[in-house]
Amino acid sequence: MLVWFLPVFLVFLMIGLPVFFALLFAPGILLWLNGQERDLALLYRNLYNGMDSFPLMALPFFLLAGEVMNRGGITERLVQFSQAFMGHLRGGLAHVNILSSILFAGLSGSAVADTSALGSTLIPAMEKQGYTRRFAAAITAASSVIGPIIPPSGIMIIYAYVMGQSVAALFLAGIVPGILVGVGLMIMVRVMADRYDLPKAERIVERGAELKPVEYWVSFLLLRLNLAGVFYLLAGFLPLGAAASGLPLYIGLLIPAHFLLMFYRTRVDPDFRVVCKKAVAPLQTPIIILGGILLGVFTPTEAAAIAVLYALIISFGVLGVMSGKDLVDVLKRSAMASATVLLLVGAAVSFKTVVSLSHAPEILAEFILSLSENPLTLLFLINILLFIVGMFLDAGPAIIILGPILGPVFTSLGVDPVHFAIIMSVNLTVGLATPPMGLVLFVASSVSGEKVETISRAILPFLAVEVLVIMLITYVPAISLTIPRLAGFVN
Repeated sequence: MLVWFLPVFLVFLMIGLPVFFALLFAPGILLWLNGQERDLALLYRNLYNGMDSFPLMALPFFLLAGEVMNRGGITERLVQFSQAFMGHLRGGLAHVNILSSILFAGLSGSAVADTSALGSTLIPAMEKQGYTRRFAAAITAASSVIGPIIPPSGIMIIYAYVMGQSVAALFLAGIVPGILVGVGLMIMVRVMADRYDLPKAERIVERGAELKPVEYWVSFLLLRLNLAGVFYLLAGFLPLGAAASGLPLYIGLLIPAHFLLMFYRTRVDPDFRVVCKKAVAPLQTPIIILGGILLGVFTPTEAAAIAVLYALIISFGVLGVMSGKDLVDVLKRSAMASATVLLLVGAAVSFKTVVSLSHAPEILAEFILSLSENPLTLLFLINILLFIVGMFLDAGPAIIILGPILGPVFTSLGVDPVHFAIIMSVNLTVGLATPPMGLVLFVASSVSGEKVETISRAILPFLAVEVLVIMLITYVPAISLTIPRLAGFVN
């Protein structure tokens, strides 16, 4: 009888019951009807136990860091930085939109935040340059799905917790797929640019801009530290790396890093240089997060807390664009978002209890294997299922519901758990921009004032690119697994 928990859950969703209550009521009612009162008590006790987790604390910290960076005027700096690199191309602002999403993904990890922050800036600018509003809204919605793929990613933290996977492994596995989505969208824009005569954009929007002394010296120091770090990594592959190592080598490499940057300084436009320096401090966030995790300096949860501290230092001390009143509003917004997600995760752990009691994974495994024994065919079918689910259900709840059911099935078929996690995460994330119920479509509609129906038609070419990337990720595991394998997180 317990196997009916999923149909009952779907009925509750269709009548409008919030996902959190549906996750608890559907299995709860069936346990009660089945006379399993002890398991019913376990179901609701696991609601708290599911939230009481140190690794899960990374989620509210990353949400808070993203809110602080968004409120701290980071969006405008990232857009100007992207425009300095991509604005001269045909369809320049469309390329800028995509590159900004890639950069913003390393700060927020949220598709909704990406659509809201970048859309409010870029959609009016694109319309002013001659783009149709529906095209501007469509490219904003399509590129925003990169946010939860490139680390840090809220849905990957949820998947890692629910399925017992490494957060660091999932973060690293999402880098190349996220970049692939961005590159694919840029190629599509380039194809459309000639056909629709898309306009170029101005590379430098603000000329004669100056940096505050604090921001100048912070960017001066960070650029040299980062370039010396690149040299240090390269030295590990050269004989020099065997002769000297550790801190002395790194300090020594600061000297060539400084002279290389001074050489570069004399050969670029001063306004271009200022735009780049403005983006240095914000773009340090993903470097701190991933660098610290890879070097073993801190855990993903500790990295999230350090990201919050760094965001506060940059927004208050370096850029000076936030006040105490802004911080109160940021804390309220991040608290509400965190509470929503944590309640869903707690309910998911309870839901997972009934999944195991009902033997649903075993039943589903038998059904899937009856369709075909070829893992490649089954992966294609599961991608179709996930794509359909993503049209109607947000990525977080979908992972919470389907992860415990589908994950064990495909792991038993020989699919690497991290690889399947990326397949599922990317597919459901693309669902955020898929008609008819994609959440970012409604956010883009709200920001642009364009109807969801018109945005849905304009976004179809970009969705086709994203589906192609999903298939590449599915059938070429090296795309997802190479970086975590090199880092030692995947065998």
